[in-house]
Amino acid sequence: MLKKAIISGIVLISILLVGCNGEPEVLDDSKNGENDTNLLSELKNEIIVSITKQTEIDSESIAIMLGGNPVKGIIDVSVSFPKDVKVDDTMIQQLVEDSIKKVSETENVTISKEDIAIKIEKY
Repeated sequence: MLKKAIISGIVLISILLVGCNGEPEVLDDSKNGENDTNLLSELKNEIIVSITKQTEIDSESIAIMLGGNPVKGIIDVSVSFPKDVKVDDTMIQQLVEDSIKKVSETENVTISKEDIAIKIEKY
């Protein structure tokens, strides 16, 4: 019984080690991460400017959270602003979509509407 377990273990380890020959490949994602950060930062600034120009909302009272992978065309946006501001959520959503379109065209990044998630909240 013990002999069988040892042989099974040796066979299993041999199978696992067969796929481990050669040099390990290191992928450099630092450039993509930097591009993502720059794009998200630029997008955040564009959204704030767009909302403050088109509404009565002060830039200090707007909270924006951005995420996703803009280089791959995936964006998550969450915008929060005070409840007492009389602004339609649809207007904010359109301003965010327009900002994403503008920044993506400037940065030569393709982002489809299906890959954009926008959440509007009032606090």
